Amino acid sequence: MGRNQEAYSEDAFLCSRIAEVIVRAVQGDDLCAADKTVAGLCHYPGQSEPVSGLERGAMEISERKLREVFLPPWEAGIKRCGALGVMATYPSIDGIPAHASKEIMTGILREEFGFEGLVLSEGGGIGTLVYEGLAPTQKEAGQLALAAGVDVGISYESGYMGDMIQSVKEGKVSMALIGRSVRRVLKMKMRLGLFENPYVNPKRAAKIVHNPDHQALALKAAREGVVLLKNEGNLLPLRKDIKSIAVIGPNADHAKNQLGDYTALKVSQEITTILEGFRAIVPKRTKVTYVKGCDIIGDKVDEIERAKQAAKNAEYAVVVVGENEWQQRNDEGVRVATSGEGFDVANLDLTGMQQDLAKAVAATGTPTVVVLVNGRPLSTRWIADNIPAIVETWLSGEKGGQAIAEILFGDVNPSGKLTVTIPRHSGQLPVYYNAKKSKRYWLEKGWGISYADMDYKPLYPFGHGLSYTTFEYSNLRFDKTVSGIAGTIKVSVNIQNTGKRPGLEVVQLYIQDVIATVSTSEIELRGFEKIRLNPGEKKEVTFTIGPEHLALYNRHLDRVVEAGEFKVKVGASSEDIRLEDSIWVK
Repeated sequence: MGRNQEAYSEDAFLCSRIAEVIVRAVQGDDLCAADKTVAGLCHYPGQSEPVSGLERGAMEISERKLREVFLPPWEAGIKRCGALGVMATYPSIDGIPAHASKEIMTGILREEFGFEGLVLSEGGGIGTLVYEGLAPTQKEAGQLALAAGVDVGISYESGYMGDMIQSVKEGKVSMALIGRSVRRVLKMKMRLGLFENPYVNPKRAAKIVHNPDHQALALKAAREGVVLLKNEGNLLPLRKDIKSIAVIGPNADHAKNQLGDYTALKVSQEITTILEGFRAIVPKRTKVTYVKGCDIIGDKVDEIERAKQAAKNAEYAVVVVGENEWQQRNDEGVRVATSGEGFDVANLDLTGMQQDLAKAVAATGTPTVVVLVNGRPLSTRWIADNIPAIVETWLSGEKGGQAIAEILFGDVNPSGKLTVTIPRHSGQLPVYYNAKKSKRYWLEKGWGISYADMDYKPLYPFGHGLSYTTFEYSNLRFDKTVSGIAGTIKVSVNIQNTGKRPGLEVVQLYIQDVIATVSTSEIELRGFEKIRLNPGEKKEVTFTIGPEHLALYNRHLDRVVEAGEFKVKVGASSEDIRLEDSIWVK
């Protein structure tokens, strides 16, 4: 699904923590404050895992999965932090389109979570009820959506415009329903202070937008978001005293592809591309040769030979490949993209001639680094097996080129960790780390069943990310090992930087419910903390495990904590567990 670049993680716990931070930062406690606004969370109650991976495909999920996986971030953002805006999702869920689901838009959202804000439609969302066959026309679709609890139509759909007037006149929609949504809109405007202060302050906006502090934050985010996937033989970081380097690939000097979906067609801010970042960081005597090599889409090979020659004549080669965004148009003016809303793909391999480009460069024997610029995980099997150093940069923003150059040349130690599992092939999907225990049992402990044509393991697991230094985990301990169902247990661990460089490490805490009344996941993330350590420095990291970390939905879909053993696992990724012990709940 091309829109996955708008998401944060495959993990409900991590998404919940992110939702809480977003609401506190954007909305805060005082909506009238000059730096606050409504936190509008999209797209309720989820849009991922549609049939065939198509953005608006139906979501065929059970109520158990809805509550275990999809709803926790909404509950965190709304019930815990008071978010006042949601946008309804496109797909139908268990046969009912979200825009017509009174259970989802009113029952769960308002009655269970206590939501007091506005429900917005998706763009063209009311029309989903027409093509899903619940309504013959926009007129009837508007009636169903309003009754379900959709307050505001964000696009020009007649169901919430002229047709709605006719529906009221004909008695098909009551003024009470119209009044309900109008009251919610007016209440929100009052809470925002829009009746007292309806206008933007242009001078304040000009002072704040893109100010130096914001640019510095963009650079910090890029630096900490880059993930070092592979570094065989410690090829990275590169030496700055090299005489020549070849920078190759369709995303090496493409500013817009670093920014992602829904970026303005004309961007006024300066964007540092990866090529520009390289040229700025190396000494002037270093020769930097750039060759595009190929396009992201298409079978043109005219520049691959040039790329090979550039690589042959350089000490190192950096190949920058990945995806492109919808703003690009071909010669006929048609939008062309591989990523973004409405641009789904049938498989996750590199498109066009990009893999051929990487193969050609690597065949020269020049030490090669591959840099990925992409909005979704890509199944780069050949690159993973044959390229010694691989860097995942995602959509790194306006300062991305600078951050990537700093990391590749060692000015910054990479510290990003994967918030999604990267599959070996799209046929592995779903490949999320917290699968039910049966998956690992049959793949590893049962008959050893695997795919007949490739390894079942993903290319890179959830939580993975390398550093230029090393970290040692030791002394896992608890303040107590037995607790009641409403109690808490403190978990502590020591982390030491055993390398020669300062570095950041994301310490990850996972829980496994050993025996339960329903099938549970192999492990679940239940805590994480990013710490900075100088060489030789040691720090203690402490987590608190409470009922919210141990609870499950039982056979009656009641959320409860069950007595028994829970394994506590601490490590550098979901697969790189360094320490493990058990706690017990009575």
